[in-house]
Amino acid sequence: MSKYVSWSCVVSNPYYSQCVPGSSGSSGSSGTSTSTSTASTPSLTGIAATAPTTPPSKLTGMLPALGWNHWNAYGCSINETKVLAAANDFISLGLKDAGYEYINIDDCWPLMQRDPTTMQIVPDPSKFPNGISGVATQIHALGLKMGIYSDAGTATCAGFPGSLGMESLDAATFSSWGIDYLKYDNCNVPANWTDSSTPQDGDWYNSNSAIRYRQMGGALAEQPNPFQFDLCIWGAANVWDWGARVGHSWRMSGDSAPTWQYITEIIGINVQHLSSINFFSHNDMDMMEIGNGALTIEEQRTHFAAWVFLKSPILLGTDLSLLNSTQISIITNSELLAFSQDSTVGTPAAPFNATASLPTTSIPEYYSGESSKGVHVFIINTSSSSATKSFAFANVPGLTGSGPFILHDMWTGTDLTGTYSLSSTFTVTVASHDTVAYRITSS
Repeated sequence: MSKYVSWSCVVSNPYYSQCVPGSSGSSGSSGTSTSTSTASTPSLTGIAATAPTTPPSKLTGMLPALGWNHWNAYGCSINETKVLAAANDFISLGLKDAGYEYINIDDCWPLMQRDPTTMQIVPDPSKFPNGISGVATQIHALGLKMGIYSDAGTATCAGFPGSLGMESLDAATFSSWGIDYLKYDNCNVPANWTDSSTPQDGDWYNSNSAIRYRQMGGALAEQPNPFQFDLCIWGAANVWDWGARVGHSWRMSGDSAPTWQYITEIIGINVQHLSSINFFSHNDMDMMEIGNGALTIEEQRTHFAAWVFLKSPILLGTDLSLLNSTQISIITNSELLAFSQDSTVGTPAAPFNATASLPTTSIPEYYSGESSKGVHVFIINTSSSSATKSFAFANVPGLTGSGPFILHDMWTGTDLTGTYSLSSTFTVTVASHDTVAYRITSS
């Protein structure tokens, strides 16, 4: 039995036509009629039937991105001078040598209106007198890469032009400017593009939210240069289940804050979805807050270590010129960065039972993971005072053989005195909110 209704197609671009019914009734993929089906696997209908399925580029994004983003430092008060200053700080502070490469512009870079003739987004000439392409040229000349920001809605979070329905034009524009990375936000989404219920077939890849990101992913794939694609979707629509089919990383929550509460909350969220992390596939815990707020040095060490061992993108979010030598030593620690950027092992560290009896904590405190250099143990002290922490070597996943083992402090780059066997237990005093990091190898 079929029910015919009138339809009005309100949006059309190379990837989809957005059509709405003129009266009540169900619809088929043609937008004109439906019929009851007895097929065991139902066909996708509407926009989901024609949305792009192009996977993200494999020419970029294999490892967690290392870079800088302007938002936490400057908000809407961004301009060419500040962006280029960050790029030059990458050189002078040794960040480029440590592996950092992306200089990313966030919201507030364009004019409020698109060009009425070309419909392109227009960089604000008062902020970027040489245009975005002029900045990109200078950043590329330093051997770095450049990122830009847009939104999978009608406007960005600050009210500037969004890319919903304009994906092909905007992707081509960004490509022509020399952009290497796109952060794609989730503000100002029309009601008909949100998800009010479980999507078709229960597959969130076919949800309205995912399709908005798939549209931009398909547009980026058509460009001559590869884009690293960060889905800034705030952990919505079960993104960890489908994000790797669309982009290289995806935000797990709302915006970061320079607080211990944020650090522990986002760790707690991420550890529930560690199976989503591997090469080209990274849970994004949001931009770094080192150098911001009232975080203690110990909390900043934990901030950095957790982003490393959970293989989140690390995008510094502060005025780099104001960092002190201790903060710079944290973010350029070569041994921790090597775990993040390991090209042999793509999986993160994961919680483990360090001893037979562990106290209940707000988030797991003990993590282990493998790299091409050995087996690693990371311990967070979540308490408000120093605490004694222990782990049994026999409990460390991936540790093989009976020993002897060498325990190496990844913060200091030195081996600890003595050797250990599989029957050994190691004990250390950890400062409040600090994280210790070790590598275990056979001697």
